[in-house]
Amino acid sequence: MSRLKKRYQEVVKAALQEKFAFTNPMMIPKVLKIVINMGIAEASKDKNAIQDCVNELAQLSGQKPVITKAKKAISNFKLREGQPIGIKVTLRGVRMYEFMDRFFNLACPRIRDFRGFPSKGDGSGNYTLGLEDQQVFPDINLDQVKKTQGMNITFVTSAKGDEECVELLRLLGLPFKNLPISVAA
Repeated sequence: MSRLKKRYQEVVKAALQEKFAFTNPMMIPKVLKIVINMGIAEASKDKNAIQDCVNELAQLSGQKPVITKAKKAISNFKLREGQPIGIKVTLRGVRMYEFMDRFFNLACPRIRDFRGFPSKGDGSGNYTLGLEDQQVFPDINLDQVKKTQGMNITFVTSAKGDEECVELLRLLGLPFKNLPISVAA
């Protein structure tokens, strides 16, 4: 069992139940999956650049990403139907907890001028944050990076609202602006 999942079972569940006064233990929110998206529109002209992005995302997530393709042609963006425009990975279970642990404890402190993430979700219990480059992850070999590439990381939770979602992620270790940092056990 990963140490973050163990922390969730032992510390976080009890703290959430106490704070929100859940009567049923099944009401306690949990992280269901993590989706990592990387837009590669400008890299779509070059097959090698797409493969580099796929390799980097596979290194930092631990599983092979899926290439997403354009559904419609849009002439103003010089986009054709079926052209690759992004890559994504959905993490669940053990890989999800391992990625969260590495992201919270290794990658976040490496972000330049980092003061914490904003504590605003999407209103339905999910939280999305954006990174400007993939080089904050220690898994990526910096000698092989040809171009910085941004990404969006979405934490999909079973929480009913933003307050529960942010509190869950804060207790797991995600640093937020203007909120106290949860100390790891």
